[in-house]
Amino acid sequence: MAAKTISCTSCGFQNNPAGSTRCASCGVKLESIGRARTREEEMERRYQQEGMSVPWLFIALAVQGVLTGALVFGLPMVITMLDFEGGNGMTVCIPIWFLGGLLVGMISPGRTFIEPVIASFLVAIPATYFLHASQTVRTLPGFLYVILAAIGLMFTLIGAYIGERIQLGPPPKPAD
Repeated sequence: MAAKTISCTSCGFQNNPAGSTRCASCGVKLESIGRARTREEEMERRYQQEGMSVPWLFIALAVQGVLTGALVFGLPMVITMLDFEGGNGMTVCIPIWFLGGLLVGMISPGRTFIEPVIASFLVAIPATYFLHASQTVRTLPGFLYVILAAIGLMFTLIGAYIGERIQLGPPPKPAD
């Protein structure tokens, strides 16, 4: 006698063991089958985050910290022609944080948009301070560093959303 399985309403994975609380494929919470949702409710709910995951916050913090440290601060030590001081460093941080959000969005189970943004914020504080303190030739006022960091956070959110869309695939076609 085969064990009963539950089908995920978010990604369509059908081999979740009975009694599971999360989908084995996408990590979304499996709700009781008692209440059926309409097709419109399922489409609206497909890309919504259900809560914050502390482990994925730390994973996102590690990803953003390593990428920022390696590319903005470490790469100029290896390749001396690169100089990411001041404003140049902040303009390099923006695509790096986008890439970090994209990576976390693609590898995380479930929907994680908030975690990469919080991680980027925590990485942006010391990175912005260090880049502002180390500027010598290309000097910018302090408020521009804050604005560039905010733009970087927005790009992190966009990257995390795109990563989730890539991971979940295209939305299902509406039923006629």
